Amino acid sequence: MRDYKLALSDEILMQVEKPARYIGNEVNAVNKANDPNVDIRFAMCFPDVYEIGMSHLGIQILYDMFNQWEDVWCERVYSPWVDLDKIMREKNIPLFALESQDPIKDFDFLGITIQYEMCYTNILQVLDLAGIPLRTKSRTWEHPIVVGGGPCVYNPEPIADFFDIFYIGEGETRFRELIDLYKEAKANGDSRESFLRKAAQIPGMYVPGLYEVTYKEDGTIASFEPIFEELPRTIHKEMVTDVSNTYYPMKPVVPFIKVTQDRVVLEIQRGCIRGCRFCQAGQLYRPVRERDVEVLKKYAVEMLKNTGHEEISLSSLSSSDYSQLEELVNFLIDECKATSTNISLPSLRIDAFSLDVMSKVQDVKKSSLTFAPEAGSQRLRNVINKGLTEEVILQGSALAFKGGWSRVKLYFMLGLPTETEEDIRGIAELSNKIASTYFEVVPKEERKGAPVQIVASTSFFIPKPFTPFQWARMNTKEEFIEKAYITRRAVMEQLNQKRIKYNWHEADVSIIEGVLARGDRKLADAIEMIYKKGCIFDSWTEYYKNDVWLESLAECGLDPAFYTTRERSLDEIFPWDFLDCGVTKEFLMREWKKALNEEVSLNCKTQCQGCGANKYGVGICTVDRTAKCEVVTESSNEAEGGN
Repeated sequence: MRDYKLALSDEILMQVEKPARYIGNEVNAVNKANDPNVDIRFAMCFPDVYEIGMSHLGIQILYDMFNQWEDVWCERVYSPWVDLDKIMREKNIPLFALESQDPIKDFDFLGITIQYEMCYTNILQVLDLAGIPLRTKSRTWEHPIVVGGGPCVYNPEPIADFFDIFYIGEGETRFRELIDLYKEAKANGDSRESFLRKAAQIPGMYVPGLYEVTYKEDGTIASFEPIFEELPRTIHKEMVTDVSNTYYPMKPVVPFIKVTQDRVVLEIQRGCIRGCRFCQAGQLYRPVRERDVEVLKKYAVEMLKNTGHEEISLSSLSSSDYSQLEELVNFLIDECKATSTNISLPSLRIDAFSLDVMSKVQDVKKSSLTFAPEAGSQRLRNVINKGLTEEVILQGSALAFKGGWSRVKLYFMLGLPTETEEDIRGIAELSNKIASTYFEVVPKEERKGAPVQIVASTSFFIPKPFTPFQWARMNTKEEFIEKAYITRRAVMEQLNQKRIKYNWHEADVSIIEGVLARGDRKLADAIEMIYKKGCIFDSWTEYYKNDVWLESLAECGLDPAFYTTRERSLDEIFPWDFLDCGVTKEFLMREWKKALNEEVSLNCKTQCQGCGANKYGVGICTVDRTAKCEVVTESSNEAEGGN
């Protein structure tokens, strides 16, 4: 039974689509309502609907970490869905936390994880419904300290005016220090401004209100400087150096309703060795750090027991590269057999071992296999450093078809740097070759049920900060659409066209995502205007209003092309250049030049590429390679960058 009253009446709960989104009290939720030791209230927010936010591992980790501290009570809050949003505005109901049902405006901190750019208007929805001024300059001690984290804070500038602090990097390392500083400031009667100035000196903390940007006549950045001498000019990311001995939720919160990831999630490693040049995560989370396999076995058993989940999933950017994968998977197969627990293995390379494992843990008749070639031709895969050849793809397909699979999903991108029509047509041609492989390796008498189906999907390439492609121009909407049409026509020309289904994403939202990904502080006024015109849940197709976005950008004197299709010089100052994500700009520049020359870089496990992440002295950077490591000094970095 609850010892507090629900924020929403039964009458309101009966009017909304899924009342369970708002009542809290789920299995393993933490309630410290009557704990006299609590003197810090922290609201952890995912600015999207409950089902999406509850599937995010990062919040589960931080929620567990905060609640292990006696003086902190961490609660959760998500964006109210459009039905409740309307009711809350009409009835002036303030946004509340799930555990206590208390108003967010009464908390000490509001932490918002920012996983994708198209949630920016939802951030304003959360602040607005909570009764917190949208702009940090209008806040006082009466309001929570608003902290942003997650991958999007590696270019926080478009939303800088809305946040008091951005936490750059992995959240396990510095929050205790920040909370203690807050308690000290409150006890001493310090001003909010004084607290933020001291917070800006904690490693990983970026306080945007304490930095000034100046611009050149052409709109690019002239300078980015702190307004006080004691503040760092560069903010370095925070990183967990020992992932085996850090916080991990043994009792994750279990929702009452089905959510996107309705399972136990076992994070086996952080980072990726592959070095794909389009992939932001592959750069941000370097170096690769593996969790000890014995620790993972213990976690798996404990979390399954504490949640009652019927599925466990391995989480990693590239699960096949985890060195103890075979031992871990065999343990899980044995462990899960007795309880009929399913095992999900995403991010696997399709090779003999992976297929053998999948045949043991999946219902072959119902599953499909996924390849992500990303580009249709080998030339373009070399440009993006994908490290996946057509031969490997076809060999993997043949093994899969022989093993009983008959459905293959393929993921590609359109608009990659140096792309030609031949590369685009290669998407259809590769799909056709995979379909042909099925008929070559599976005898007629063994083709049960529906014949082979290839589902080829294309998304539109968006150049992201801290990737070698941050200098690349993005395609226009018209170019994207034309390339999708070329792909569709090429599919229709293939011998096995009836076995190939082609899907492509909408171009409009990709353009806006590109604007937000590479934008600067001048975007804040437009984002606020867009929100006030009624835009929320922009990542949901049915609620995205492209005309409002374009109209508002124009009203604010902003041209989307400045952020998307404009060519960038190698010496341009980017809005995110004051951040250190762990890899050097010189390394990214070298990789950009290698891409233009169609040169491949070896993966981290084979040969060090001198990205700069070895300064942390952990993970893959401490392991002997089979090839000679490239030693990169600061001076040689600068020399290569100028070539």
